Amino acid sequence: MNLLRSLALSVCCLCGFSTLICAADAPTGKQRVYFGTYTGKSSKGIYRSELDLATGKLSPPVLAGEVTNPSFLAIAPNQKFLYAVGELSDVNGKKGGAVNAFSIDTATGDLKLLNQQSSVGGGPCHISVDRSGKTALVANYGGGSTAVLPILADGKLGEASSFVQHKGHDPVKDKPLTPHAHSINVDAGNRFAFVSDLGLDKVLVYKLDPEKGTITANDPPAASVEKGSGPRHFAFHPSGNYAYVINESLLTVTAFQYDADKGVLTPQQTISTLPEGVTDRKGMSTAEVQVHPSGKFLYGSNRGHHSIAIFSIDPATGKLTAVGHQGQGIKTPRNFGIDPTGHFLLAANQDTDNVIVFRINQTTGQLEPTDVSVSVGKPVCVKFQPLTK
Repeated sequence: MNLLRSLALSVCCLCGFSTLICAADAPTGKQRVYFGTYTGKSSKGIYRSELDLATGKLSPPVLAGEVTNPSFLAIAPNQKFLYAVGELSDVNGKKGGAVNAFSIDTATGDLKLLNQQSSVGGGPCHISVDRSGKTALVANYGGGSTAVLPILADGKLGEASSFVQHKGHDPVKDKPLTPHAHSINVDAGNRFAFVSDLGLDKVLVYKLDPEKGTITANDPPAASVEKGSGPRHFAFHPSGNYAYVINESLLTVTAFQYDADKGVLTPQQTISTLPEGVTDRKGMSTAEVQVHPSGKFLYGSNRGHHSIAIFSIDPATGKLTAVGHQGQGIKTPRNFGIDPTGHFLLAANQDTDNVIVFRINQTTGQLEPTDVSVSVGKPVCVKFQPLTK
């Protein structure tokens, strides 16, 4: 019987029946999911849930770690520690936001606060951990700056070992620009860090030294986008040859070619995240951008339009083609996450206090509603962690 079943499944795969899923392609197991939030009446900090990869169901979220305004999260490569920015006005009497270090209970997923350090600049909004797990890198939106904090052997954070204040000048109006660092990402080679600065209309590029915990300006020091674009979040293609930035103000995505040896981004295309015919953009802006693990699709969230834009990616050029939009159940999608198997997308609805699940069509990239929704107060970040149990 097992032989017959295997043969039948093989025939299904070869014939490509769209209504059948091969056992080899169907995900199994679970992923732990952490949700960063804005705290208040409906949230007390970081929440955790479990995603069933066979069904797409989420377990009811529970509080994993109590902390103020942990709006963005990052998990260390060793999976033992989680780091979160804290959008505060000061830390221990020092101006600047917070960066929080937590240890992760392997069995439960609960978080234990290890320590807290200043992000040096105001309004930290994004954090990442370099691929060696030696540094946490923070983008300060309010202060328009970038900081690097060393990660100690016990997972705690040291004081900032590197800090860069962004600056810019408008030659037309002959006045300084107001920088707003909105995200920071490290490339696959762990050699360069990329900071999208909404106020400067640039993606700043830094040479990263994880051992020393420092960043220094690359040559060239940045890649520019169209004036007024407002670059926000940034994502690499799995091939390492391309990168993408979603532009908050103009509701576009810019595709770059990437030279990994030199850390150079070369713009090659900018495409709208809105459907054709949308002319009234009042109250609209973009938020998150992510590339599907297969490298075949890119997704970007539209606030105000309340949708997630779907694009296909040309593997030869990295350029994008609009595929469609999904808006069912979506309201102010501040952030979303694609599970590591690439089968589900979890959209965080900041204004309706919930997270909803879409199944990803592996052929077209379309997002198919699952009717799965869980309550989370003011969710603004989604991060996955493999479960070993």
